[in-house]
Amino acid sequence: MAANPLRVALFVALVPAAFLLPGSSPPRLPGDHSGYAPEQPIHFSHRLHAGELSIDCRYCHFGAWESRHAGIPPASVCMNCHASVSAGFDAQMAERAAAVAESRDPRRVVSPEIAKLYAALGLDETLTQQSAPTPIPWVRVHDLPDFTWFDHRVHVARAIACETCHGPVQSMERIRQVSSLSMGWCVDCHRASAAEPGGNSAQHVSTDCSACHF
Repeated sequence: MAANPLRVALFVALVPAAFLLPGSSPPRLPGDHSGYAPEQPIHFSHRLHAGELSIDCRYCHFGAWESRHAGIPPASVCMNCHASVSAGFDAQMAERAAAVAESRDPRRVVSPEIAKLYAALGLDETLTQQSAPTPIPWVRVHDLPDFTWFDHRVHVARAIACETCHGPVQSMERIRQVSSLSMGWCVDCHRASAAEPGGNSAQHVSTDCSACHF
């Protein structure tokens, strides 16, 4: 059945106009997930850890040094700190003040989010093993298509800051995708790097299709 010309004309006129309505999202290309900020099973504040505490990204995402993938930190890395740090400073100080007022020793305070970490490791609040560990179902935020090759090692070796691709993670309470991660966005960066004055062949950044697609 042939398309109704009037309906086609209305569609062409109204769809672009929808993006101009107050509160409407700007148009974006398919596959552009910039702004994506899913809720995670355990609230992890990059603002606190990477921002206030100035923990280097690669302390947790150590795979970025030696692997294509930066990787999700295993819970054992979290426990390097959280075996002893079980709650925020304010909660611990409130417990100390209560203990003084009640003439008793302070009790261990475990925040609800750190309790989730302990539970995933099969631990109770005293860090006694109660059951087998279970994986934490983190939700992936940055996800390139399977037909694209990206290697963190190469970019880290060139001293490219994590924020270049991932945005100001040190200010994010919940991690979100900032860049479009589109092919054009990557190619623009490669072209800019290849154009650096005085660069030699070892510093050249390829814009050949086969560098990322093969």
